[in-house]
Amino acid sequence: MQLSIIILNYNVRYFLEQCIKSVQSAMEGIEAEIIVVDNNSQDSSATMMRELFPEVLYLSNQENLGFPKGNNIGVKHAKGKYICILNPDTVVAEDTFHQLLAFFERKEKLGIVGCQLIDGRGGFLPESKRGIPTYWRSLMKITGFYRLFPSSAFFNGYYAAHLPQNKNGAVEVLVGAFMFMPRTLYLELGGFDERFFMYVEDTDLSYSSLKAGYENYYFADTTIIHYKGESTDKDLEYVKRFHKGTQIFYEKHFRKSYLFEVFMRLVTFTFLFAKQKKKSSALEQAQSIFVLSDSLILKQQIETAIKKTVVLVDNLDQLQENIDQKEKESKDLVEIIFDGDYLTNKEIITFMRKNYRSEIIYKIKPVNSLFLIGSNDSNSKGSVIILEE
Repeated sequence: MQLSIIILNYNVRYFLEQCIKSVQSAMEGIEAEIIVVDNNSQDSSATMMRELFPEVLYLSNQENLGFPKGNNIGVKHAKGKYICILNPDTVVAEDTFHQLLAFFERKEKLGIVGCQLIDGRGGFLPESKRGIPTYWRSLMKITGFYRLFPSSAFFNGYYAAHLPQNKNGAVEVLVGAFMFMPRTLYLELGGFDERFFMYVEDTDLSYSSLKAGYENYYFADTTIIHYKGESTDKDLEYVKRFHKGTQIFYEKHFRKSYLFEVFMRLVTFTFLFAKQKKKSSALEQAQSIFVLSDSLILKQQIETAIKKTVVLVDNLDQLQENIDQKEKESKDLVEIIFDGDYLTNKEIITFMRKNYRSEIIYKIKPVNSLFLIGSNDSNSKGSVIILEE
């Protein structure tokens, strides 16, 4: 078998459905398998898996074992030459796996490979490529100073500023939302370190790959959506787990710094204050809503669900003209809804990347489904709108 895709799920039933459907489209022509590990979800994930994907290996844990242990369980059942660790709140393009398999066949001594990630509005996610979080790099990142010098490898080494967003190249760290590698490498490294629970374990595995003599790589030629923030809210528990993860990483690989530890505690309080302030802001409302589809039934279903009039557009060129005209007329918020039964995931992703603007938000109706799904920013949980038949 060529490829095993490992998806760790926790209470994101609708995102998981969309993810699996995108993976199935991307598996065509590849001898591959999907393995879903569930960390004791309390939503309807198990029922959905039984009803929609009985052919997928579904492993259900009786408690939330965390990201490293959950993925390690999945890999134990994997048969593929290569594995892909994939978040459930992602959408892959139809050519993503084909491109990466071909890339591994033509380049030697590859370690972990990641790809270009965009958020639910089409914006590039800088964590797609990162550097080892030394104390200096971490200081520049958490203070925000790196934003003053986004292209400087010295000030922005945390986000691998030496490598442009759209260029392939060697990097040190890849994000756990999408990690593609030979299964033998994962086993050689011992998988994810289970002392972590969630966060920083991807940095640790990436660093272990480098130390073992492999070259980690950022592959910009394929892009996926990572809604980000769907499996957990960024609240106090998030901060505690991230803080604990950084402690484990530094103690494992670097000499412990008590000064940095004090600084991290100060950052924790700052983060929580900013989070509370952000929560109090009002949500934006779209003034114009376009549905990219050829289905009048879908148009009516959406209008019933959101209680607003929508404009049906049946091709991407026409949609482009409409939003370009809207941009000239005003800066009002525009919402675009893609019909997954009408467009490929790659067409959707390409359009989102090209049209990343602050005044455009997106939702997708996954193939053969009756719900809309999207996320208006990179930090809060996404939204799901159920459609009636």
